[in-house]
Amino acid sequence: MTSVWDERFTGDGYVYGTAPNAWLEAKASLLVRGSRILSLGEGEGRNAVWLAAQGHRVTAMDGSSVGLEKARRLAATRGVELMTVVADLADYQPEAGAYDALVLIFVHLPPPLRAEVHARAQAALRPGGLLILEAFTPRQLAFSSGGPKDAALLYERDVIRRDFPWLAWDPLREEEIDLDEGPLHQGRAAVLRGLGRLGAPGTGAGHG
Repeated sequence: MTSVWDERFTGDGYVYGTAPNAWLEAKASLLVRGSRILSLGEGEGRNAVWLAAQGHRVTAMDGSSVGLEKARRLAATRGVELMTVVADLADYQPEAGAYDALVLIFVHLPPPLRAEVHARAQAALRPGGLLILEAFTPRQLAFSSGGPKDAALLYERDVIRRDFPWLAWDPLREEEIDLDEGPLHQGRAAVLRGLGRLGAPGTGAGHG
């Protein structure tokens, strides 16, 4: 059965471009070379392939086999290795405590599923592991640069803090930015940007 995302990713072009997300690129210097990284909802591979090119061991997970086939092609053109996993986020269970970093870039989910996926993501991090997150906020509904049109699928700081109670955030902030990520992410946008580090249970801190 062809999914909405399979249809979106069909074609030679990359709908969100082939360059990495700007927030991810800005924070990737914090990662130790050779880190084991999981990118959830990776799509066509722009972030995972870039991370692999920086010397990391990257797994790209997505529900679209079409998107991940393009990710593998992109990896081949850049001469890097990329592991891909086709799975539904509702069912996907990453290995607990296995990853030095997780990437969640514009992965928007309905509230009950969002909380479950985020709990599994947190559990997949090693102690001290990093989560690099960018998502649209409800203010994005005023803009036409991309993202869901349902406010329930958009994220605010308090929601993310609740979903990741073991992470200390520095920062976790809302911003207005200018997106330039392929044809589907263009123009002024309202986003939430976060960098979280896993501590022991109950040690999460609410940095701004």
